[in-house]
Amino acid sequence: MRRQGGMTLLEVMVALAVFAIAAVSMSKSLTDQVSNLPVLKERTLAQWVADNQMVETRLSEPFPELGEKRGDTELYEQTWYWKRKVVKTSDDKFRKVTVEVSDDDRFERVIMEVSTYVAKLD
Repeated sequence: MRRQGGMTLLEVMVALAVFAIAAVSMSKSLTDQVSNLPVLKERTLAQWVADNQMVETRLSEPFPELGEKRGDTELYEQTWYWKRKVVKTSDDKFRKVTVEVSDDDRFERVIMEVSTYVAKLD
């Protein structure tokens, strides 16, 4: 008599249980990723606004004046508000430039902040 190879009922049930656990974990992971998409979109757009303002600052003023400047810009059918601060450092040939981006003009919630240092080239 030949013995047939196959899986027992217990082995099939264990395999289904492992698959079910893996499927639930994957489903939760995908749900978390989808729920984070609006936040990631907002941060990405705010990062672009901050980077654009930093580039504009460097192109228009290679060594910017001290102080604060505010403005707004339109990106992806939304108004973004930015604030640029230029502060003195311990070395007079360097300045710190910080750009903050918010979705409201009162800056109650800063979405992105980018900083850099610029040098005076003489």
